[in-house]
Formats: sequence, structure tokens, C-alpha cells
Amino acid sequence: MLLKGKKILVLGIANHRSIAAGIAKVCAEQGAQLALTYLNDRFRKSVEKIAADFEDPLLLPCDVNDDEQVAALFATLQEKWGRLDGLVHSIAFANQDDLKGSFEETSRDGFMLAHNISAYSLPLLANHAKPLMAEHGGAIICMSYLGGERVVSNYNVMGVAKASLEMSAKYLAASLGQHNIRVNIVSPGPIKTLAASGIAGFRGILDEVKERNPLKRNVDPNDVGNVSAFLLSDFSSAVTGETVHVDAGYHILGM
Repeated sequence: MLLKGKKILVLGIANHRSIAAGIAKVCAEQGAQLALTYLNDRFRKSVEKIAADFEDPLLLPCDVNDDEQVAALFATLQEKWGRLDGLVHSIAFANQDDLKGSFEETSRDGFMLAHNISAYSLPLLANHAKPLMAEHGGAIICMSYLGGERVVSNYNVMGVAKASLEMSAKYLAASLGQHNIRVNIVSPGPIKTLAASGIAGFRGILDEVKERNPLKRNVDPNDVGNVSAFLLSDFSSAVTGETVHVDAGYHILGM
């Protein structure tokens, strides 16, 4: 098994359709021990149902806007595990009003909110994870999307936040490499998740991507989980700072 004996923290599960839930499922199948976070009481029951399928997982609250909660999360991991081998960042949010209309109409508060939650949270979490990984090394992955590289209709401020996330990951790869901590980006194709439901015309995006991509299919959380497990494993020991597209080849296409 790729991840036997590894202790992996997964942030960003909202429900069973979440990309993070698919990643957690594959990691568990590959032998990892998991810690799962939930944003608040609204999401706790959904995460508990997912956690019930795993062997002895930790279930912990974490709102990345709350520095005390973030610190408490890693203090608990230090107490319970004493180490951390992998961190999965699958967190993103923007106000729905800022995902439609013209980008220049984005509010200051909306711009800052999207970047704070979707991008700044990565270096914040990495900084807390470093002491738990520095002695033996580790792997960090984050979830992006093609809208962070190219303009995608109705993605707007989230696309800009994803671009910030990707460059944050690359700078982290450079700064954490001396501690044998690898940082990579996974860029899935569109997947029908709770977050995607806020994007206008998303059904049409799914259909277009399926029709045009080389494999003629959409991807699912299990596809993303398989690639994520590889990047979290020792099989990718010399891979860092990379963006791996899991989109059935859609990103290679021109007009």
C-alpha cells in the first residue's frame, strides 16, 4: 500500500461528494491513518458519516479564519500523533456575488475574503505543519483549477485566488524543500461538488469538458484521490512545486 503507516491531515470535506472526501477514501484504502477537519457544527455530521468508514480517524474542528482553531488543531496532532506525514488542502470560498458579473466589479471585501480563505490558508497551515514534518519530511498538496491559469466564465475572483494559491504552493516548495517537505498542486477538471454548485452554468461546463477532452469523460473525486495518494507517497519523493492536472487532458487543448 502506498501510504501504509503514514499520518495524513485532510482539510476541506463538506460532504460525500467533496473532492477532499474522495482523497480521504483513497488515502485510507492505501493504508493511511487520517485526521479530518470540519468547518463548523453544520458540517460536522457529514464529516462524521464519512469518518465512520475509516479506521480510528481523528475528527477535529478547523476554521482557517480562526488562528486559535488552527493552532489548536496542530497542538492536538502533536499530542495524539507526534508527527505528520501529509497535509491535504482542499479549501476554497468566495461570495457567490463575486463569481458572476464583470470582474472589475469585485468588492474589496469579496476579493480579500476569497484570497484569505482560498490562498493564505495554505502557508498558514504549512507553517504549523512544518514542526511536525521537519524531522522526517512530508508532503503537502492543494487543490486548484484551470481557472487559476486561464479565464473561465463565472469563476472571476476565485480564479485569481487559485492563481495566488498555486504561486503560494511553489514558494512553499522552495522554502520547505530544505526540510524534505514537498509541496504540489493538483488541478482537477470540473466535478459536481457543493462548491461547484455556486458557479453559474456549471452543468454546461461539465458537458463541454466531457465533449472536448481527449478521454471524452468527466473526472471524479476518486480520480483525484489516486493522483493525490501518489503525491503524498514516497513514490513521488523527488516531485515538488508541480501542478498535476487531473482533467482527462482538457488543459492541453487550444481552440
